[in-house]
Amino acid sequence: MTAKKHVLGSDLAKVDAHVIQPEEYDEIPEWTDEMFERADLYHGDTLIRRGRPPKEAPKKPVSIRLDPDLLEYFRASGPGWQTRVNDLLRQAAGLPKAG
Repeated sequence: MTAKKHVLGSDLAKVDAHVIQPEEYDEIPEWTDEMFERADLYHGDTLIRRGRPPKEAPKKPVSIRLDPDLLEYFRASGPGWQTRVNDLLRQAAGLPKAG
């Protein structure tokens, strides 16, 4: 796989080398029972899920065999190549663009 490495704008070696000192733990508050109770949001007895809501029709993972040159062509187009392949297949099948 030909993945590009992302360059981060921080000094991870310095972060990795840092040893947490006992006084740094004093900055972190002790969790109380009240804090744990507030961590989940309920409406009545129903737990409200956080984050992105699930899609009505989520994409399904499949295994497909492609010619190496075809795979290289799409991967060379950069991130999002699988979505572009999906769009081309929808177009070839005469289906409207999803979403």
